This record gives sequence, C-alpha cells and structure tokens, in this order.
Amino acid sequence: QVQLVESGGGLVQAGGSLRLSCAASGRTFSSYAVGWFRQAPGKEREFVAAMDWKGITTYYLASVKGRFTISRDNAKNTVYLQMSSLKPEDAAVYYCAAGARPSSDYRGYNVWGQGTQVTVSS
Repeated sequence: QVQLVESGGGLVQAGGSLRLSCAASGRTFSSYAVGWFRQAPGKEREFVAAMDWKGITTYYLASVKGRFTISRDNAKNTVYLQMSSLKPEDAAVYYCAAGARPSSDYRGYNVWGQGTQVTVSS
C-alpha cells in the first residue's frame, strides 16, 4: 500500500512562491496517477492539479493554471506542486493523493496524505 507525506507548506506573502512535496512509500507508486487538492476553513475540498502516472498529462483548476505546476519524479517517489504568484485565496491545507487515473473528483483517489498548511498574507 502506498503512503503519502506532504511537506513544504508555510507562510508566504502574496505574490510569493512555495514548492510542496509529496513523498511516497511503496514500489508501485510510479503506476499511480497523482493529484493535489486543497481545503480552506469552512469550504469543501477543492481540486487543484493532477497528473497521470507517466508524468505527461496534466490537469489544473482554472484559477491556478499558469501559476501552479505539478510534476513528479518517479525515481524519487515524489510529487511536487510549484506554486507561484500566490494569492490570499490560495491559502488552505493542501493534500496530495494517488489513484488509478488523474481526476478532478476526490473520489477517484484512494490514498491521501495528511496535508500541509499554506498561509498567504496580503
């Protein structure tokens, strides 16, 4: 069973950048699609980005496209979310997830990390 651990969250000023990492355990990780979701207080979990197992096909939430980049290094069993030009509305707990295929629907993922907090000051 794959396990996921996120890191890289923190406090950043609006306009700044952060890179989130999601380290996976398990030899089969490279066969999983991966996704990033976020959840702000009082709001539902929201899709942010996803990538297929090959690292070729990507999907993004419209409001982050051009600012966020999802990538993966299967040799390191790690997924990244590079976030630039951060806005206060990007503040949330960010979760990485793994599943059979990339999807914007959280129900398509069966493995989740514990989340990492991103705070953006205005």
